[in-house]
Amino acid sequence: MIEKEDVKRFIEKGVKYIAIALVTISCFIALFFILVYTGVFGKLPNKQQLQSISTNQASLVFSSDKILIGKFFEKNRTNISWQELPEHVKNALIATEDKRFFQHNGIDTQSYLRVFIKSILLQKSSGGGSTITQQLVKNLYGRDAYGILSMPVNKTKEIIIASRLETIYSKEELLLLYLNSVPFGENVFGIEAAANRYFNTTTNKLTIQEAAVLIGLLKATTNFSPRLYPEKSIKRRNLVLHLMGNEGYLSKKQVDSIVKLPLKLKYENFEVSAPAGYFVYQVEKQSAEILKKVEASTGKTYHLEQDGLKIYTTLNMEIQKYALAAVKNHLKKMQPKLDDELSSTNFRKKWYQNQEKRENFNENDLTKRNVEIYDIEGVNIKNISKLDSLWHYYKMLHAAVLITNPKNGAVWGYVGGNNYSVLPFNLVQSHRQIASTFKPILYATALENGFEPTLYLENEEKEYLEYENWKPQNFDHQSTPDQKVAFWYALANSMNIPTVDLYFNLGGEKLLNTTKKLGFTTFPTNQPSVALGTLDVSLEEIVKAYGTFANKGDLNELLLIEKITDKNGVVLYENEAVKPQPVFTENTSETITAILQKAINEGTGTKIRNQFKLKAALAGKTGTAQNYSNAWFVAYTPNLVVGTWVGASTPNVHFYSGNGAGASLALPIAGEILKKIEGNTTLNTSYFVPFQISDDVYNAITTEPYQEKGIDGFFKRLFNFKRNKDKAERRTRRN
Repeated sequence: MIEKEDVKRFIEKGVKYIAIALVTISCFIALFFILVYTGVFGKLPNKQQLQSISTNQASLVFSSDKILIGKFFEKNRTNISWQELPEHVKNALIATEDKRFFQHNGIDTQSYLRVFIKSILLQKSSGGGSTITQQLVKNLYGRDAYGILSMPVNKTKEIIIASRLETIYSKEELLLLYLNSVPFGENVFGIEAAANRYFNTTTNKLTIQEAAVLIGLLKATTNFSPRLYPEKSIKRRNLVLHLMGNEGYLSKKQVDSIVKLPLKLKYENFEVSAPAGYFVYQVEKQSAEILKKVEASTGKTYHLEQDGLKIYTTLNMEIQKYALAAVKNHLKKMQPKLDDELSSTNFRKKWYQNQEKRENFNENDLTKRNVEIYDIEGVNIKNISKLDSLWHYYKMLHAAVLITNPKNGAVWGYVGGNNYSVLPFNLVQSHRQIASTFKPILYATALENGFEPTLYLENEEKEYLEYENWKPQNFDHQSTPDQKVAFWYALANSMNIPTVDLYFNLGGEKLLNTTKKLGFTTFPTNQPSVALGTLDVSLEEIVKAYGTFANKGDLNELLLIEKITDKNGVVLYENEAVKPQPVFTENTSETITAILQKAINEGTGTKIRNQFKLKAALAGKTGTAQNYSNAWFVAYTPNLVVGTWVGASTPNVHFYSGNGAGASLALPIAGEILKKIEGNTTLNTSYFVPFQISDDVYNAITTEPYQEKGIDGFFKRLFNFKRNKDKAERRTRRN
């Protein structure tokens, strides 16, 4: 039988051991705390360091119409101010993550007690015990690995730093720091970047339901992603809304109403969609150069990926959208036609046979598997072989578009290829055979050197023995041995034989001088085929060149950036007007423009009138390279130049019919863009204005298209001259 004294001693011993255990544990905890506090597990930030917290920000790129078109960042983050933070965003965060945020000093003992009892003693899920301030510490400083001590060390660090932060910053400042730094998944940091990514808006415009989606996402950025798992995201959103209701931030009626709303995303990811990706990349390169100059002149260093700069560009997003749509619509029509021609000519079959003969070819190349394949509609999963995949990209048509203001070189539209994310090679700067689009450069050079637009040129086929029996022909294979053709008519109708005659009369050296002024690739002066456009030129170069005709002979370099400011709006750089380089005289530019107006209205570019019904005053020229390997079209008004190029990645892949001509393959893209601009009442009055060309210039290109050679031709010209003189005298008497 157990005596009372034994029980008493047992209890006393138990209490003693428990007391010793508690003291030991307390001492251990105190020692552990001291070790962490004194920096044994890594130095903690001091008060001065905490006062200077600054989170890196992404630099933002804006179009001229104030639309965000790109970001440069290490972490995709854009900071906002307290005034830009709606109440429902703050309330959603506090209700969900830390409902006693305004009552504690960085450590919520009630939450820790709840976690201890439910999670440890009762083995039930109870949520986390970290306050918003502690989560902020984790976001700012991360967590290090210490083996089995990782969790207690990191938690203790967060408690200590959180307590320090609470003595330095106000609750509002802590809340703002948190929302500016918290990760939302997909390499997106901060509420502003998240609002832009998932809803294509800014924080101050977030609705209650959108705010609830984003705050709900913080629990598990992948699991509750509204893009990947919309149903889970809605459930999590609704939980956030109910928690807001429980805390009195929303009425029951509001909660019941909002939980019924569908999830409406406006997902925008510049890294994937990149609607101006080729342009933004050029802006990034130019910005880096500008910042080097800023540093050299001021001594201050700025980082594109860290300092939250704002870069204001010349791009007009409305025009950019027109260009993207025009490329997509046209290539959708033309790619199947090219596929058919490549199949009907056995080109595809021969290509496969050649691939199979390669030394590194194996059976795996023919094995079908699910792979991501890009076409003009986007990226899709297709079950195809490696060989099929290679063929898919090898025969793909590509397009490039460049739209500028000839007055100052400002870029309004820039499409460097079909898709920047998948095919980043920039075709605006790629050099391709320029074809007949080059001819106005030759004709302008002739005018600069004393040739008159009333000149008549030979149109008789000739074999040039000294140039390897070269025998140029007109596109229609027609010639007029007994007749010469007018200078203006030859250019307006892109005739080859008269153009070669003009080249030999002019001389290659003079043409070379002009191309140097324009910044083209140099060429040997003893290659007359250059007159017909065998030179490789980029779309950027030819658009600038045509800009000189629109700008009365003066050449402007491309302008992409108008202004760069720091994150506070202080101007670091602002574009200053640069004096353009004179290349042609005003009279030469007006004469070429008058002729190229005829090319649009009567010559090789008439399709832009007939198919697209454009009414604006336009000048322009098509170009079709050898074997239809490259298609070009450039058109302009006094205030706008639009250039288009279409072709495959290699000249080996091309059309075998007129489908590959400049008028069929490149012109329709420009036609659709110009039609959209003409139909936009806001844009057309700025970009479509009439040419200011004198009557003398127009009169100089009204001579007869053809002139007969020999004595018969002389008397006919004499008779026509006298008849025209008599008509003019009669008109004078009537007036």
